[in-house]
Amino acid sequence: MEKKYIAYFSILLVSLIFISRLFYIQVLASKYKPSPLNNSAVAVKYDYPERGFIYDRNGVLVVANQPSYDVMIVPRDVQALDTVEFCNLLKIDKETFLKRYKKAWTYSPRIPSVFVAQLSKSDYAFLQEKMYKYKGFYIQKRTLRQYPIKSAANVLGYIGEVSPYQLKKNSYYQQGELIGINGVEKQYEEALRGVKGVKFIQRDRFNKEIGPFKDGIYDTLATVGKDVNITLDIELQKYAEDLMVNKRGGIVAIEPSTGEILTLVSSPTYDPNLLVGRERSKNYNILHDKKYENPLYDRSLLAQYPPGSPFKILTGLIGLQEGVITPETRVTCYRGFRYGRRGFMKCHCSYGTVHALNSGIHQSCNAYFASAYKKTIEKYPTAAEGMKKWSDHVKSFGLGDFLHNDLSTGTRGQVPDEKLYNRMYPDFAWGATTNISNAIGQGEITTSPIQLANMTAAIANRGFYYTPHIIKKIDNKPIQIDRFVVPKKTTIDPKHFEPVIEGMLNVFEKGTARASRVEGIEICGKTGTAENFSIINGEKVQFQDHSIFIAFAPKDNPKIAIAIFVENGYWGSRWAAPIASLIIEKYLKGTVSRPYLEKRMFEGSIQDEYEKQRLMLEQKIEKETE
Repeated sequence: MEKKYIAYFSILLVSLIFISRLFYIQVLASKYKPSPLNNSAVAVKYDYPERGFIYDRNGVLVVANQPSYDVMIVPRDVQALDTVEFCNLLKIDKETFLKRYKKAWTYSPRIPSVFVAQLSKSDYAFLQEKMYKYKGFYIQKRTLRQYPIKSAANVLGYIGEVSPYQLKKNSYYQQGELIGINGVEKQYEEALRGVKGVKFIQRDRFNKEIGPFKDGIYDTLATVGKDVNITLDIELQKYAEDLMVNKRGGIVAIEPSTGEILTLVSSPTYDPNLLVGRERSKNYNILHDKKYENPLYDRSLLAQYPPGSPFKILTGLIGLQEGVITPETRVTCYRGFRYGRRGFMKCHCSYGTVHALNSGIHQSCNAYFASAYKKTIEKYPTAAEGMKKWSDHVKSFGLGDFLHNDLSTGTRGQVPDEKLYNRMYPDFAWGATTNISNAIGQGEITTSPIQLANMTAAIANRGFYYTPHIIKKIDNKPIQIDRFVVPKKTTIDPKHFEPVIEGMLNVFEKGTARASRVEGIEICGKTGTAENFSIINGEKVQFQDHSIFIAFAPKDNPKIAIAIFVENGYWGSRWAAPIASLIIEKYLKGTVSRPYLEKRMFEGSIQDEYEKQRLMLEQKIEKETE
C-alpha cells in the first residue's frame, strides 16, 4: 500500500516540475518569448534620445548637446557596391572598410551597428543624397556633447564608444553606441542616457521595407535623458582652475554642512571639447602622451601626497582626546625635537621658544606635535596598542580609506597602524620614536586632496562630516541618498575642537598665513610643506617640496572647507595659502579685494621647477640604464 502512494507521489512531483518549467519558459522567461529580432524578414531601427543636460548648483548649463550623424550598417543587407567610391565619401581606406565590415558581421549580421561614427553636419548633408546607392547602409542621427564653459573636464568626464566588455555586461547597448566613460557621465549614465526607442520594420520577399511589423505592437518610443544638477559652483571652479595655470596639483572645496563639493580641480587640465567627435581618439592620445603633465590624471582624487603640517591638527586633537596634553601644555623647542640617542627632528622655531597648543599650531612647531604624538603612543602598555588607538582616531576623519562617494575614481591613501610596523620591523621592538615623523604628516601617511578637504570639513563641523558628493538634483528633484545625508562622527569629543580652531584662526591673524588674511572674513587654516622625492632603482631622489594648505571659513557657521596641494610649490604660504584665500573670498563675497595678489597667482608659474625635475629624472634613469 505504501509503495503505491510513493509511486503516485513521485508521478505528481515530476508532473509539477514539468508544468512549472513550461510555465517559466513560456510565460516568465523573456529570452524564450517570440521576438521580432528572430525574424529574418524584420529590420530593426533605433531611435536615440537626447542625452540629459548637466547644470551646476546655480543652474548654469555646463554640458549641452549638438547633433551628430553615424553611418550604420546591417551586414546581411549589404549588396555589391563601388568600394573605392564609398570609401572616398566616408574618408576611409579600403582596409578600414573591410575591417569594419568584418567586425560588424561578427557582432551580428542582422542587427545594425555603427560603421562610421560622428559625421559633421556638412558631411551628413553631402552623404545623405548618395546613400540610396549603398544598400545595407543608412545614416542615424545622434547627439554629441558640447561644453559651453571649458572647465571641469575631470569632473564631468566624457562619452565614448561602448567597449566589448561593456557589451557583454549590459545587454542594453549595441556595438558602436555611446556610454559615459568617467566622471559624472559615467556615474549617472543611466539617468543621463534616457531610453532608446526601437522600431521593427516588415520586409517583403524582395527585402523591401513595407511598413511596421505587426502594426508596431513591438515598437517603443525613445525617452529623453534626465537633466542633472551637480554640486559644483562652475564659476568658482573656473576661477580656481585659472589660479592653477602653470602649476600642478589639486584643489578640493566642500560645503561642510552638506558634504557638497564646490570645486574639484586637477591641474593641468584640458578643454573637455577635445574629447568630442571624430577627433576624440587623436586628442585623447595627445593628452595621454603628455606623461609629465598628465592632464588625464585626476590629481584631486588620485594623487597621494604626505599631508605635511596640516596633519598636526589631528595630532593635537588626538593628544587632547587621549588626555596626554591640554591646551595649556607647554613644550620648549630647541630648534627641533630630540629623541633617543641620536634622533633629532628639525624645526624652524628659535632656540628655546616655549609653545602651548595655540602657538604650536599657528607657528607650526614640529617639537610640540612630536611630543604630543610620542605621549599618545606611549600612553599604552605597548607601542602596538598605542599605534592602533592613534590610527583609529585618524581613520575616523575619513583618511586611509575610500570615501564611498559618487565620484568615478579615487584612492585609499594610507594611514599606518600597528600591523604595518610589525611587518616593517619584524626583528626589533619599534616604538613611538621609530615613526615620529607621523606626528607632522610625513612618515608613512599619504592622503589625496579630497581626503584632506574632508578632514578639514570635519574640523569645521567640530567632529563630524558628510560624505563628499557631486550630485545635487536629477530631473530637478533633490537627491537624498542615505550615505550622503547621515553624518559620520569622528572619535574626538566636540569640546576639543575649539582650542584647536582658535590656533587655526591665529594662523591667519599672526601666524604662517598672515600675509593671506582677508579683511572681514575669519579664516581658520594651516600651512604645510611636504617632502617630495622619487625612488629610482632603490635610490631616493629629492625634489622641490610641495606647497599645502587647508582652511575653512567663516570660523563660526562655516560655508567652505578647502584643501590645496601645489606640486613643487616650496612651502605652504608661497602658493597654496594665497590661492586658498582668494577662492574663499571669491566664494563668500563674490568678488576679490586684492587684485595685486590675484594677478600674482594668475601669472605665477612653477614650470621651471617641473622642467628641472623632469631633467633630473631622465638623467637619473639614463645613468642607471647605461
